[in-house]
Amino acid sequence: MRRSTRLFELIQILRASEKPMTAETLGQKLEVSERTIYRDIAALQAMRTPIEGAPGLGYVMRRGYNLPPLNFDEEEVEALRVGLSMLSRTGDSALQQAASRICQKIDALHDPAEWLQVAPWGAPPDDPALGCVSKANLRAAIRNERKLRLTYRDSENRETDRIVRPVALIYHLECTMLAAWCELRDGFRHFRCDRIWCCEALDAHFTGQSEALRLIWQERNQWEEREVG
Repeated sequence: MRRSTRLFELIQILRASEKPMTAETLGQKLEVSERTIYRDIAALQAMRTPIEGAPGLGYVMRRGYNLPPLNFDEEEVEALRVGLSMLSRTGDSALQQAASRICQKIDALHDPAEWLQVAPWGAPPDDPALGCVSKANLRAAIRNERKLRLTYRDSENRETDRIVRPVALIYHLECTMLAAWCELRDGFRHFRCDRIWCCEALDAHFTGQSEALRLIWQERNQWEEREVG
């Protein structure tokens, strides 16, 4: 999580709390150390954010502090709510958690809209306990142009080891697909995430190649019949 995002989240947590929160509790919520929380609190206080408290006693936000409002009209807010709710269908737990945080921010500034409902059925969740690959890790590899070593089982349960250059993640209704340049097949392949049984991020990168690879993939494969696995 970037520091600016973390500071915003810290403000939101303190605004929502009715009692002081210790650095330990805040660190657990934001998945950082207590020392990081102390530094963040000091930075916010230096920016005149009305946070009161001390180490060991806990911190609280002075009442009446408001963040700038979201400049969305009613239909734009409803579009956001539906779109964020539909992330439940992707099976991407990290995106679902991010969507939940965004919805909390929207709820803090707008009336609830329980009448907007989205069915949750879709791709299976990326639960490590079930042997499912983390889609957050796949997205990180795409962003960082980092090669992956995959253990993949096709529809006939044949297992292969691949080294790939990931270029895109495609969210379908019933599954999520990783589009990548496969060094074994010397071409683009699409891997169902629920058939990736092992995924290791390698030290090898393909820096500067992802944009060109993605353009070629889009021209050749994006919405045509795909070669899978």
